[in-house]
Amino acid sequence: MSGRLTAVALPPLPEVRPGDDLGLMVAEAWRALSTEDASLAPQSGDVIVVTQKVVSKAEGRVVDLAGVEPRQEAVEWARQWHKDARQVEVVLRESAQIVRMEHGVIISRTRHGFVCANAGVDASNVGHGDVVTLLPEDPDHSAAALRQAILEELGVDVGVVVSDSFGRPWRLGITDVALGAAGFAPLADLRGGLDTEGREMKATVVAVADQLASTAELASGKTSRRPVVL
Repeated sequence: MSGRLTAVALPPLPEVRPGDDLGLMVAEAWRALSTEDASLAPQSGDVIVVTQKVVSKAEGRVVDLAGVEPRQEAVEWARQWHKDARQVEVVLRESAQIVRMEHGVIISRTRHGFVCANAGVDASNVGHGDVVTLLPEDPDHSAAALRQAILEELGVDVGVVVSDSFGRPWRLGITDVALGAAGFAPLADLRGGLDTEGREMKATVVAVADQLASTAELASGKTSRRPVVL
């Protein structure tokens, strides 16, 4: 271990649309970055973190609210909390279980097993019109597909994380976490090893993929239009 970690946002991508070759777009952005700084040229063992929003767009996981007919429950909830009933309807459709609906916030469990606000349905940074994005159907598969595309385009075997912003119980603020990962172990299981005092660790499992996702968000920011970080 060098004790050093570098996180650099790749140049901005073009507007991502359903059906776009996101892997190619990431590869081209990485080539542009390495032209600016040769030390950041693609190397096997690097990790690329890609935000869920562009993954969902490329995979067509978008919904035009103009075609959504909300149920009565969604209409009543939206009226009470000044929400868009159509977006509330999409949240309910994407939820495998509603955990809580209070104070204008819906906490639900998605089909993936994530417990998060609004089942991951999001209207920010989506583009023009009444459009929302949904979480990828299979984020691990999305990460694996991007990894394969980068290998084919750049000839390097890298790790890939698909990230998204989540709130946390009893904590203020949001942080990015890994929805999916490929090419490396997303958890570092230290159980059975010894701590610095020689005591056996019995419960320590480090969330490596989550930590990489949150680090990447610090490099990219929310409004930079740079959804990919090396």
